[in-house]
Amino acid sequence: MKTADFALQVREDFPILRQKIHGKPLIYLDSAATTQKPQTVIDAISHFYAHECGTVHRAVYHLAAKATEKYNNVRSQIARFIGTKDEREIVFTRGTTDSINLLANALAEVLQEGDEIILSEMEHHSNLVPWQLLAEKKKITLRFIPINEHAELDLETFAKLLSPRTKLVSIAHIANSTGTINPIAKITEMAHGYGAQVLIDAAQSTAHTPLNVQELDVDFLALSSHKAFGPTGTGILYGKYELLEKLPPVQGGGDMIVTVTLEKTEFEKPPLKFEAGTPAIAQVIGFGAAIDYIESLGLENIRAWEHQLLVYATEELLKIPDLKIIGTAKEKSSIISFIIDGVHHLDLATFLDLEGIAIRTGHHCAQPLLKRFGLTGTNRISFAPFNTFEEIDRFIVALHKALKILK
Repeated sequence: MKTADFALQVREDFPILRQKIHGKPLIYLDSAATTQKPQTVIDAISHFYAHECGTVHRAVYHLAAKATEKYNNVRSQIARFIGTKDEREIVFTRGTTDSINLLANALAEVLQEGDEIILSEMEHHSNLVPWQLLAEKKKITLRFIPINEHAELDLETFAKLLSPRTKLVSIAHIANSTGTINPIAKITEMAHGYGAQVLIDAAQSTAHTPLNVQELDVDFLALSSHKAFGPTGTGILYGKYELLEKLPPVQGGGDMIVTVTLEKTEFEKPPLKFEAGTPAIAQVIGFGAAIDYIESLGLENIRAWEHQLLVYATEELLKIPDLKIIGTAKEKSSIISFIIDGVHHLDLATFLDLEGIAIRTGHHCAQPLLKRFGLTGTNRISFAPFNTFEEIDRFIVALHKALKILK
């Protein structure tokens, strides 16, 4: 079990935490939206632009060769990080949203009218809207796993939704709105029993809990760098190689071709056939530095510390009259959504900002889940390994101060 010294040591790595907001020390409680960046990631990106900037896969001069080597090394690094030995199964994208859209657009050329895709009521819009667009285009049926009052998936209903028509099950590993951790291995086993493929949205998992695609046996996985201490604008789509091979490319351009004539194009094998154009080289290199950083801390250490924060913050919040936590699953990550009777979430967040405290408000790009609970918005706090018990205490004090004014 990690002690508070762990967080204090981690804090030294994040220059943004040294500043004050409205004259108050910054308390950042919105890592589920985007994580702050350690100095090592900032340095990696800066060093590339200052000393190694060159294009990749296109030239033999020193800068280009060095950039290509570093870029390709990150692909291998990510493969190892998520538990696959085949780096060809890692497709670089702009992030989780882009990854899911890439897969949806590729499946548009494969799926047939009458096929079915199963999602859930807790999905982020990024794992809903692309499938709605696909369903309209191909006359595919979308089915939804309901959630219970704790924001947990109803697996009994899921079992009834599965059929030979089910071609894909696409589920969040960790719900961004409530922190619910879904039983992915069980879901995958059930889906594979009907021959369906499984995609997991791992955006909220990457920096908080170990991932192993082979143990989970998922067919596809999407994640973002910026939610894992890395830069914005890059992420990956993992896919089993034999499945990626069968999918068509969805964009055309440079770097994803073998030969081009005026009449025909021969495409590269995966992953390059899905990576048209000059990639986000600096961001990918920064992503590699972020993975190095996560591994230096240890994901088990991160998970253990964040769980302590989750338990402590939950206990303190529940002492506040008229406060209700939305999402009380038995298995939760370090995310807490809550409402307070008589207090609008936007008003509360505005007041907390004046205290230097950053939280998220609104529907969290999960409107169907909030509708399930009869809500249009909640307050959400989410933790990183640099957060402390003292910050939670200050947050609770500020919350009481706000309620005296807002209620």
